[in-house]
Amino acid sequence: MEENDSTQVTLNQLQVHVKDLQKWQMSEDFAKQMESFKALPALYRHALNELENKIDIIKTEWQVRDGFSPIEHVKCRIKEPKSILQKMERKGHEFTLDNMEQHIHDIAGMRIVCAFVKDIYRLVDHLCAREDMRVLEIKDYIAHPKPNGYQSLHLIVAMPLVLLEGTRWVKAEIQLRTLAMDFWASMEHILYYKFDKQLPPHVAEELKEAARAADELDQKMLRLRREILELAEGPSTK
Repeated sequence: MEENDSTQVTLNQLQVHVKDLQKWQMSEDFAKQMESFKALPALYRHALNELENKIDIIKTEWQVRDGFSPIEHVKCRIKEPKSILQKMERKGHEFTLDNMEQHIHDIAGMRIVCAFVKDIYRLVDHLCAREDMRVLEIKDYIAHPKPNGYQSLHLIVAMPLVLLEGTRWVKAEIQLRTLAMDFWASMEHILYYKFDKQLPPHVAEELKEAARAADELDQKMLRLRREILELAEGPSTK
């Protein structure tokens, strides 16, 4: 009886020891993951800086060649850790670095505002043709607006970073809008959070009407631009 008790105690101690080792291992893995997570924003920041430099060069080249740049302004941001976690939870993914890099494409984000819709597609064609980045995905909410009226063109791109361990491709999201689209989206965002993400039906309908008005304004300004350019060129001579 005493021998059995002694054996049972030894087994219990072993089980406790194994559990302690497992906890220690999990803690060690978690600590390593957290260290990697801390380094990750720097990679996305570098990728965003690379992308911003390329867009700035494009803007300068257009300015020199054409006398004006269709890019009005550019805004960049790195997604907050809280927002990343919330998005992963909504998508139903376990929080790991691999899942984060694979499924969250907008950790690095850039918004490019152009004067005209035509300029947006012109810029997209140029980015798709470049060899120093990869365009992975295109979502055209200009040709196909969202039900609430939202218009924009979204690109998921990958930027190459030459690191000590080799080249690493880091994803970023680019949103391209006209001035009218950007104004509408900013107001929609404010109202969306003002009403705690539940817009009253009449407000939602007014927003859709405002989106249609913004689209009409874009089309009208594009026609005016075409007329002005034709007048500036003068009558054709034979």
